[in-house]
Amino acid sequence: MSSVYFPPSLQHFEPRRMVFSTWVDHLPFAYDLVTALRPEVVVELGVYNGLSFFTFCQAMQENDIDGVAYAIDCWEGDKHTDHYDDSIYRDVQQHAREHYRGFAYLLRMYFHEALRHFNDDSIDLLHIDGLHTYEAVKEDFTTWYPKVKPGGIVLFHDVMARLQDFGAWKFFEELQAEHAETFRFNHGFGLGVLRKPGGQPRETELTGLLFDRDEASVKRLRQFYTHAAHFLEARRQAKRLKELIGAKKKGGQGKQAADG
Repeated sequence: MSSVYFPPSLQHFEPRRMVFSTWVDHLPFAYDLVTALRPEVVVELGVYNGLSFFTFCQAMQENDIDGVAYAIDCWEGDKHTDHYDDSIYRDVQQHAREHYRGFAYLLRMYFHEALRHFNDDSIDLLHIDGLHTYEAVKEDFTTWYPKVKPGGIVLFHDVMARLQDFGAWKFFEELQAEHAETFRFNHGFGLGVLRKPGGQPRETELTGLLFDRDEASVKRLRQFYTHAAHFLEARRQAKRLKELIGAKKKGGQGKQAADG
């Protein structure tokens, strides 16, 4: 890995949406990946409160990427997230309307129902983040993989989560044994990356690093995005602290003026 790798996420990325999600550890990589790939079609399976999806959208908007992004979810919850009310969907819908109108679309339906809306070999970036049992992840990949363009990228969240009956880790290990171009981030709950063979994939500095077979390069790229996640969180906390201090100062001045 080159020591001069300095991606967009470290230069100017400020997450426009920040909600509770274990995806927070991978926001810099998501932003850089979309910026590098410049995808025409992005599809996310399993959206919940939209942290990862809206990071994809923000990267597309801020880097003038002419594409569309589809968020697919029933917004009912499952046995891992528990069931929740309609407020989550309404919040995601409102954010999409306010910030990404015209290229971000919410498809409120089950994954298998949405298949008919996409042609084979049409998706540049597919993110699988629905129910995390082994069987569910395998079904999502098997049914949606034909929709991915040759040379396209598939992401798998929670590939390091070995709790309850999560099985994304097991299925991704099987894919790693079968596919030549894969990468796994181990920090947070893990993120798996797979490139579909064939086609004319967009070759960038980031994809070159992702699919480099050199173990030292793999280790350095993992370390880089672990630190990038820590840096983003530290910067966010510093900004929040600055805002709180500023608010307290304004409040104190206002009180003094009133007393005078």
